[in-house]
Amino acid sequence: MIAIDLFAGAGGFSTGAAMAGCHVAWAANHWPTAVHWHTANHPGTQHACQDLQQANFLDAPRHDLLLASPACQGHSLARGKDKPHHDALRSTAWALVTCAEVHRPAVAIVENVPEFAGWTLYQAWCAAMHALGYALAPMVLDSADHGVPQHRRRLFVVATRSKHPVALRLPQRAHTPAASVIDINAGRWSAINKPGRSSRTLARIEAGRRAHGARFLAPYYGSGSGQTGRSLGRPIGTLTTRARWALIDGERMRMVLASEGLALMGFSNNYQLPASEAQAWHLIGNAVSPPVACDLINALRVAA
Repeated sequence: MIAIDLFAGAGGFSTGAAMAGCHVAWAANHWPTAVHWHTANHPGTQHACQDLQQANFLDAPRHDLLLASPACQGHSLARGKDKPHHDALRSTAWALVTCAEVHRPAVAIVENVPEFAGWTLYQAWCAAMHALGYALAPMVLDSADHGVPQHRRRLFVVATRSKHPVALRLPQRAHTPAASVIDINAGRWSAINKPGRSSRTLARIEAGRRAHGARFLAPYYGSGSGQTGRSLGRPIGTLTTRARWALIDGERMRMVLASEGLALMGFSNNYQLPASEAQAWHLIGNAVSPPVACDLINALRVAA
């Protein structure tokens, strides 16, 4: 099966497709850094660095499977309730409609945050896909149910050129604890009770100690996973585009590392990312969890 990947980013969709035995022939993103690292990890893929809303999709090769992760920032609650909606980012979802119109692949899988379905133009977007002959099967999947040590709920819209939406039988894998990939001996630690530490951070840590003991994970910016953080014996909460989870160990703490973030997303340990923690987290936080993509594509094969 030949696939292409729009808004490819770190390459989670491409990696999952490769895990499922697909050849990812073409991948595109507007951000040169994303294209650089996608190329490093997928050297057999042809790459394009361009604004996909301006793309000539005749340049993309023939394919059976269209993968797309249009921008989620205009839909995600993570932007904060007081920040403006980003209509220009929301409109990126129309690029895959254009690509589907040009190539009419047998299957398209679109990934976004669940709030994508609440977009004012979501029904119009669905109508456009229907007009191209696609039946749509939207489903919200949690990466933790696919063996990934992270709770990450994402909407996947599976579009098939069929009369009825496809019915998929997806595996339900055992949850993997965050402790399985957190290296307690790695990273740069600092004292919890140091000058300048936020009183809110200290309050969350103290509440976390009462709930989980001396060693646990806590959201460093905002409450995120409640006021008590979460046990290392369960998957971590959703990773975002910045390092926002802290590891607490007794009287010391450090931020979760991007190298750990890779494993918490379901990438292999040898996957290449920038040395810059900030850039690496930006790629990780926008990525698709590869095992989820793999399970979806394998389930499609069985249903075909």
